[in-house]
Amino acid sequence: MPGPAVLHPYDPAWPGRAAELLAAVRRALEPLGVAESHDHIGSTSVPGLRAKAYVDLQVRVRELPRPEVLDRALAPAGFVPTTGSRPDSPGVHRDIPRGSEVVPEEVWRKRLFVHDLDGPGASILHVRLSASPWGRYTVWFRDWLRAHPEARDRYAAFKTATAAAHAGDADYDGYTLAKTAFFDEVQEEFEAWGRRA
Repeated sequence: MPGPAVLHPYDPAWPGRAAELLAAVRRALEPLGVAESHDHIGSTSVPGLRAKAYVDLQVRVRELPRPEVLDRALAPAGFVPTTGSRPDSPGVHRDIPRGSEVVPEEVWRKRLFVHDLDGPGASILHVRLSASPWGRYTVWFRDWLRAHPEARDRYAAFKTATAAAHAGDADYDGYTLAKTAFFDEVQEEFEAWGRRA
């Protein structure tokens, strides 16, 4: 992943770009018959929220296809697997366990893909197991921020301060890990809201 985190004002074009990319991913994965949901997640999915200019996408699958099968399926849509910028980059091969659900360790496994990182279609695609709590948390957190402007603004301020603190980093792994503090603070609240909603 290139450079430190650089946040941009919300771009109303992000949802349309996400919809186009998700349609391409849906077509690419259809022959495998494993995808159960396709989501626009992350800060680009929350109107009014500053974000890195990479549209975050998620596909939840019943089972993770073998790497070579998944890579070959997504290649025509322009998505290529990434290893992250460091050997220990967070969220590349597995999500960091969090939340109230107790699940087997293998449920946190995932694959991470990138698309056109230097161009107008810049995107990151998370392929997660449907059983993974992270898959639900990303959607609940998005919807909770959309429904609670004061929480969105609090998150925006936190992100801005965190990006400034990590502006000299070689990549945005430190920024990503530092955001855990905000999720720790609000996890119980948005998780309870998501279960009710």
